[in-house]
Amino acid sequence: MRRFRATPALRPVLTAGALAAAGLLTVSAAAPPTAAPPPSVTRPAAATDWSTAMVDSTTARFTPSTIGGWSYPVGLYLYGQYLTYRRTHEPRYLSYIRTYVDRFVHGDGSIDQKFNSLDSMQAGRLLVILHHETGDDRYRIAARTIRDRLDTYPRTSDGGFWHADTSSRAHQLWSDGVYMVTPFLVEYGREFGDSAYADDEAAKQLAVYGRHLQVPNGLLRHAYDESKTVSWADPHTGLAPEHWCRAVGWYSMALVNVLDALPTDHARRSELVGILRRLAAGLERYQDTKTGRWFQVIDKGSRSDNWTETSCSSMFTYALSRGAQRGYLDAHYRSVARRGYEGVLARISLGSDGRTALTDISIGTNVGDYDFYVARPRETNDLHGLGAFLIMNEQLRGD
Repeated sequence: MRRFRATPALRPVLTAGALAAAGLLTVSAAAPPTAAPPPSVTRPAAATDWSTAMVDSTTARFTPSTIGGWSYPVGLYLYGQYLTYRRTHEPRYLSYIRTYVDRFVHGDGSIDQKFNSLDSMQAGRLLVILHHETGDDRYRIAARTIRDRLDTYPRTSDGGFWHADTSSRAHQLWSDGVYMVTPFLVEYGREFGDSAYADDEAAKQLAVYGRHLQVPNGLLRHAYDESKTVSWADPHTGLAPEHWCRAVGWYSMALVNVLDALPTDHARRSELVGILRRLAAGLERYQDTKTGRWFQVIDKGSRSDNWTETSCSSMFTYALSRGAQRGYLDAHYRSVARRGYEGVLARISLGSDGRTALTDISIGTNVGDYDFYVARPRETNDLHGLGAFLIMNEQLRGD
């Protein structure tokens, strides 16, 4: 395996091919602070490296201590920052991630998290990354805490992880949830020699969630309640009423991450590819023809109060591009992804201070009805959008 060293203190990083095989190319927590957009913006030259511009802007706005607590929005953003580091080899990008994680991981590898929700597990990807980069055993011990928690984590009758181990989330599967745990699983399995369990568990979760949440139009509903008792659940199907775009976006990214990691002869591989192909067809059908983006409520773009949302548009763009690149999807989805990419790039700009502003990002969202989703605040530089943008941009910037 070809390797390089970023700094003398760091272990070699994985090559692009190995990361792809491991799935590394790829609400709940308190929202991190966001900044208002600069008062005036200028469109930069086409050669702008949007990933480094965004990382430099975000790390200038927040220190590793002020970017937020242990949460999935921060974890998502820092994963995108890691992908940028992997390409640029800029040591301070990795150092920032390590300083953030070391706020929570103690000298003996213990971590002050109960991991009683899937959301709380997403930032565990950073533990696997840092173990790989530094060899520090503290990160293995901390990551093992999440792996061990899954042994006792509550499940539906067919084995799907509940969204959270609380009465208000009991028996529920949310499309968001699989991204919070399955990429971590396959990456943990690859790093620590536990792929036999990790790959099977990740594939099972995606299959169980897909069987419950995907409907004939190819899209997934936001959530499913096995007990069919929560207020938003259909009393016959247990399904939530709408297709909230970012929930579906999380699932789409998790699907390609796990497919990248699974052996070609894995028993669930064809089932997962089928789910992805049906989802891709639905996404193509509902892509906004004017902007290339996708709507907050995906299938109701004709309504005047609906709006195109940046984070899910980044997620879908990434998943369609990656799926076509890897052969899970027909090659024509590259052009669907290209339209999405151009649409998202229309939402980013540089201010007079030289910092990036990414607009129209939905804040974290519970399960609700149409009016609830379209009324959600639209933020600039929310970490949900920044992380999704970086993942997308590192996939498509050279395409």
